[in-house]
This record gives sequence, C-alpha cells and structure tokens, in this order.
Amino acid sequence: MIKVQNYIDGKFCEAQNGKTLDIVEPATGNIFGTMPDSGSEDVDRAVQAGKRAFKEWKNISGEKRMDYLMKIAEGIERHFEEFAKMESQDTGKPLSLARKVDIPRAIANFRFFAGAAWHFSSESHSMPEAVNFTLRQPLGVVGCISPWNLPIYLLSWKVAPALAAGNCVVAKPSEVTPCTAWLLARVCDEAGLPHGVLNIVHGVGNEAGRSLVEHPDIKAISFTGGTATGKQIAAAAAPMFKKLSLELGGKNPTIVFADCDLDSTVDEVIRASFTNQGEICLCGSRIFIEEKIFEQFKEAFIYKTRQLKVGDPLENDTHIGAIVSAQHQQKILHYIQLGAQEGGRILFGGKKINVIGRCASGYFIEPTVFEGLSPECRTMQEEIFGPVVTLTPFTNEQEAIELANNCSYGLSCSIWTKNLQRAMYMANHIEAGVVWINCWLLRDLRTPFGGVKQSGVGREGGWEAMRFFTETKNVCMKY
Repeated sequence: MIKVQNYIDGKFCEAQNGKTLDIVEPATGNIFGTMPDSGSEDVDRAVQAGKRAFKEWKNISGEKRMDYLMKIAEGIERHFEEFAKMESQDTGKPLSLARKVDIPRAIANFRFFAGAAWHFSSESHSMPEAVNFTLRQPLGVVGCISPWNLPIYLLSWKVAPALAAGNCVVAKPSEVTPCTAWLLARVCDEAGLPHGVLNIVHGVGNEAGRSLVEHPDIKAISFTGGTATGKQIAAAAAPMFKKLSLELGGKNPTIVFADCDLDSTVDEVIRASFTNQGEICLCGSRIFIEEKIFEQFKEAFIYKTRQLKVGDPLENDTHIGAIVSAQHQQKILHYIQLGAQEGGRILFGGKKINVIGRCASGYFIEPTVFEGLSPECRTMQEEIFGPVVTLTPFTNEQEAIELANNCSYGLSCSIWTKNLQRAMYMANHIEAGVVWINCWLLRDLRTPFGGVKQSGVGREGGWEAMRFFTETKNVCMKY
C-alpha cells in the first residue's frame, strides 16, 4: 500500500478535511494505495504558497530556471524504473509502453523547456523616431489540470513550460491516476526547487478541480481532458478573464488510399488504433479505406489485430493492457453494444476478457473492429476512448474529406498515400489541428499542438506554450 500526499509549499501533507480516496490497480481490481480528497481550502493554501514564491521566482534568470528544470529531468531519469512501474500499475498500460513512451517523454519535456527558459526571446520594431520592444512576462500562479491516460507525460507537458516562463504552478492530476505526480513532487523536492513554485493538489474534479478553476488568483488554466469538462471550465473561467488552453476530445479519422504501402500502413494503423488500449486522444478510431483495397486492407487489419495480446501489463509480450477503471470499461462495453444496435457488424472482438492469474479481476476488453456503420451514428460520432475502431470504404478524395470532417471534433488525422500532391491537398482540407502523412504520433516538441472545433482552444508546444504562459507588453521608446 502506498500513501500519496499533496505537495504544498514544499511540504507533503494530507487534505485538511482528512478525507481520502482509494487508488485501484486496473489490471487486478485491487486497492493499492490512498490519496487526499482535497477541497477548496487545500487549493487556496497551494495558491497562496505560489503567490509567495512568485515574488522571487519571476525575477530569477532564465538560465537559473533552466538549471532547475534540468535537475528535475535528471531526477526522473534516476528514478526511471520506479516511474515506469508506477505508471503501469496506476493506469493499466503495458509496462513496456511506459518505459518506451511515457517516462522518456516526461524527461524530454523538462529538458526541452529547460532550453526554452534560457532561449525564449521577444521581438523589436524600429521606427524613424522610436523603437518598440516586447516584454513577455510571467502571469503569476497558473493552474495545470492533467488527465488519466498519459499522467506524467501530459502533466510534465504543462508544468515544464509554465515554470520555464517564470510562473508558479498549482497542478491537479487526475484522481484516477495520481501516483507519478506524487513521484514528480518527490523529484522536485530532491532537486531543491524553491518551496511553493510547484504545488500538487490531489482530489476530484468537482471539488479540487473546480476550486482551482474558480480561484480568483489563478491567472491561467491549462487543461487536457474531456470536451464536456472543457465546456464547464470555459464557462467558469471566461467571466474572470483567465487565459485558457483546452486540449479536449478527439474522434480522429485515418484515411488510407489504394496507393499506400499496404503492409507498413496496416501495421501503423493498428498502432494508431490500439496503443494504450485506445485511451489516447490522438488514436485513429474512424478508419476510411479507398474501396479498391477495402477488402484487402480489412483482411490484413483483422489478421494483425488477432495477433495482439491482451493481458498482464507486466508481461513483456503484452500489447494491450487493462482499461483504466471499471467505470470506463462499462462505458466502452456500452458503446460496443450500441454499435451493434446501430447496425454495425463486429469483425473482431467486442467482449470483456478474463485474464488468468493475478489479473483475473482486472478490467480488460478485446480490441474491437466494426464495419457497416453509418457515418451519422453515435458510434461514429462520439468519443469512445477505448480499443474500438470502425472501417468504412470511400470512393474518391472528396468523399474522404467529407467523411473525415463529418464530426464535431477536429484534433488529428493521418493520411496514407504515396501521392505527395494528394497528401497536401488532403492536409489542406481536413479540419484538424494536427495532420500526419504516412505516420502517426510522430512528434517534434517544437511544433504547435491542439485541435479545432470541439477538440479545444489554443495551442501547446514549443514557443506556443511559452507565449501562453506569459503576458505580452509592448514598450515604445522615443529617441
């Protein structure tokens, strides 16, 4: 049993109300720890600590902030295996995936924004009689709210640029997966980060999360999570004129043309469909295939889906681990049932899996593949956030564009073709914040990231993140 604690003003502490929540391992269904069920008083303590720390943190050099962030990156690296095992236990994802993706990315986030802290610059504009120069100043205390699917990956994606830009942070990790945020607090403590610069408050969204969003001294909110929650945050924050960055849901199209390299495309589309149990906002759940190769692609896709092992996240040959919670497992199973009711044919999967051994009571679902669903049906329109995909044929580029854009979301898209002209035409006409051509989830941290329509507001990554976490001020000086 572990005991996760809040990290406020450099101290590990319980919630002031004394309440706790259980932490459940998805792979076994067993409780393996507790965490604080914090309220508004804990959030206020964290904000006040951030305000005190900001008086000094905002004035230290970018080079010094870089040093602190590099120490944090080195600390995560020193505790790499502990982070990876805790991330797997907390989320149900394969340990091999946590080792390959989640923890390396958290390290990279802190290293990348460590460099940004030192190199961040602003522009100047000369006039015949004056010069204008821009100051980019930290906002103050900001709120970072991260989701359960990529806990340390996405928490570090927010915290690192906020600190690099000179802000102090109150972070609220998901109550479903709090453990690596707790480990991060320990690393920051080891690194000697000044007290109050980073505060981590655990609790549920309706209490701790709402209190953070509504606190009058929080200057900005960076949130990744569901679209419905994003709407609530926007409604609460807008009258207070807080800066908002909302990275929300996705129902991402994968568009496969007949001239693609079929074998490599099927492999990558499988990865885009089922990585992390499909619990990634960027997963391609709507797969559109040019009808010339529809049957050939479908056969290869089903064959390779059958080869995926669903099982104990600790086993090296496991491809798909446990669904994050019993509640989310039921949601996914409900959508699978709905898809069948809407006329879809299940080509593979569709059932809950009972894993033999220590994971007998865990939350597992087969990778599930539908065909024959109408583009307008709920299964094709609503975010399922699990290992469920649909296969749909199309005849030409225009139909593919219409099918892809026929959705309220617009986060990402992947296009598979050898025709460069076609690829660029499609990329220009797809309504999405990120378009991959002949690849998926190939990320450069310098590039802007975010969605359109109901997939979010604002952009993260690179200078976009540094600009979000700063206020711009123009100074005009006459000669």
